[in-house]
Amino acid sequence: MQLTIKSVAMATMASLSLAACQQKALKSGIDLANLDTKIKPGTDFYQYATGGWQKAHPLTAEYSRYGSFDILQENNNANLRAIIDSVARLDNKQGSIEQKIASLYNSAMDSVRLNREGLKDMQAFLQYDAKQMASDWLKIVWPRMERQGVGGTFGFYITADEKDAKNNILYIVQGGLTLNQKDYYVDNDPETVKIREAFKQYIVNLSRHLGFTDQEALRIQADVMRIETFLAQQSKSMTELRDPLANYNKLSYAQLKEQFPKIDWDAYFQNFGIKGVKEVVLGQPQAIHAAEKVLTEENPEALRNYYLWHAMNMAAGYVDDASRALEFAFWGTAMSGKQEDRPRWKRAVNSVESGLGEALGQLYVAKYFPPAAKERMEQLVKNLQVALGERFDVQDWMSDATKKVAHEKLDAFYVKVGYPNQWKDYGTLEIGDSYLNNVLSCNEWALKEDIKKHFNKPVDRDEWFMTPQTVNAYYNPTTNEICFPAGILQPPFFDMEADDAFNYGAIGVVIGHEMTHGFDDQGSQYDKDGNLRQWWSEADRKNFEERIQVMRAFHDSIEVLPGLYANGSLTLGENMADHGGLMVAFQAFQNANAKSPLPEIDGFTPQQRFFLAYANVWGQNIREAEIRNRVKSDPHQLGKWRVNGQMPHIDAWYEAFGITEQDPMFVPKQKRVTIW
Repeated sequence: MQLTIKSVAMATMASLSLAACQQKALKSGIDLANLDTKIKPGTDFYQYATGGWQKAHPLTAEYSRYGSFDILQENNNANLRAIIDSVARLDNKQGSIEQKIASLYNSAMDSVRLNREGLKDMQAFLQYDAKQMASDWLKIVWPRMERQGVGGTFGFYITADEKDAKNNILYIVQGGLTLNQKDYYVDNDPETVKIREAFKQYIVNLSRHLGFTDQEALRIQADVMRIETFLAQQSKSMTELRDPLANYNKLSYAQLKEQFPKIDWDAYFQNFGIKGVKEVVLGQPQAIHAAEKVLTEENPEALRNYYLWHAMNMAAGYVDDASRALEFAFWGTAMSGKQEDRPRWKRAVNSVESGLGEALGQLYVAKYFPPAAKERMEQLVKNLQVALGERFDVQDWMSDATKKVAHEKLDAFYVKVGYPNQWKDYGTLEIGDSYLNNVLSCNEWALKEDIKKHFNKPVDRDEWFMTPQTVNAYYNPTTNEICFPAGILQPPFFDMEADDAFNYGAIGVVIGHEMTHGFDDQGSQYDKDGNLRQWWSEADRKNFEERIQVMRAFHDSIEVLPGLYANGSLTLGENMADHGGLMVAFQAFQNANAKSPLPEIDGFTPQQRFFLAYANVWGQNIREAEIRNRVKSDPHQLGKWRVNGQMPHIDAWYEAFGITEQDPMFVPKQKRVTIW
């Protein structure tokens, strides 16, 4: 059951120790084997706290990065597989959700059919005939592919209007890049050039395998690279996309047609069953102008080749093993350094998760998520809300007026824990024997449902944007909500058997992290109702910007590989949320510990165990190729720097471990980040 928070709980709530409510003594939750005590905490706290874990969990061929998240995901995969297997053994009624789960899973697992019929399924999907006129294909086949989830030169989605957050609106956004971001097309450092060359070879290899001649494959490659490079040059970077105001351009439908006259907008939207568009938000006008230029100036054959490629790439993982191997060689090995594909059963579970996520989630929470975990989590959230309010109150750089509005936004947080109140109805989705056709059916069904539920409709605050089994959490600014799915509420994030020092340091920081997103460089631009507007005084905003610049500059200076530096602007929001999460969770823990003091265990004080619990959440091993990939594309810092990039700015960490000026991680107090 979801909890609506309308006012901050009384301050005494933050001093309630959850451990004190338990009848038995709780464990520390810290596994001493995870430590590397040969390293001093002030030299490399990440290695000190997780070095033992790293040694015990070497990377296997399947992984480019393996960490605590991955262990939990593996446990979840095993649980989900057990659920699916139990369903698959039953004589399920045709059309039942159990039949759909079983049929989708079995179609992914049936390697005999995939290798016998997969290429035929692909050919039927592509519907390509060399003798067919390109213009006919563009008019007949391509629109059907778009409805099945194949991306074109730009995209759209329907979500809350950022300046009228109670109502949904249609957003038109840049797209068209197989590699998802412009850097891979415009950067010319040796590693990026290497990726680009591997991509070009992947296009040729997959095209040949799917029946195109060498000449046709090379032509497809040339058309794709020319079109995507042009689109990339006119697209915004990942960092530029983080600016909400710069990516909000509201137009009437008449203005859209007037400003982009060479795109047949009526035909485009009618293809998806969308009629009666009144207004849109245009995300990146320059990129849409570039798409307009491609659509009108490229010849029909080149456009067809471009679309064919997007379809082939999307479908390659759902047909024969040879297609999947080519796909993995690029996306898995060239991009991330993986040496071996995931087992078929894991890929099959992931497909059920993608296509029937809430149906699977309903079975998952019934078996694996006890009510007591939900209750304890809800109490933690309340305690963290109180602590964040206390952090507001002690900041001397914020005016009383801004603090008041910040409290109002905090009070208005909509908290979701575990699973939704209302489950999706998959009654109209049909699942058969063909893996590719099943995936396409799921895509088309999801798009129809999205349009039906959201287009010209008010926002439904009860809707979830993650499935219950997801190992993650989120903050959504337009609904001012924080969500913690059941999947993350397990060790090493949340342990019903562990004491407050552990749980505040692990899941407590996760809670504080998501809360702080409401007040980071992006979230702080939205008010309590989710509207994008300035609610700070100019002086307070200036003070805020000065403080976050310290965070940006510190992370810009981190050299993650020789000659490769972190992107402090791309990761700014997540770094601020990590910092805020630590500050808020530690405050809440100190409140709780003051009422019911915890003892020293295994030579560690409760405060030390708090920071060890946080560090162990980010224990991981990672390949160089994956580091390079994430530095370009991931708004989150690498695991090592979510620890070593944060600890030097937390005064309580210095006190807990006796860090002095003699320690390499020491940062003078006047140079530390001071936000919340």
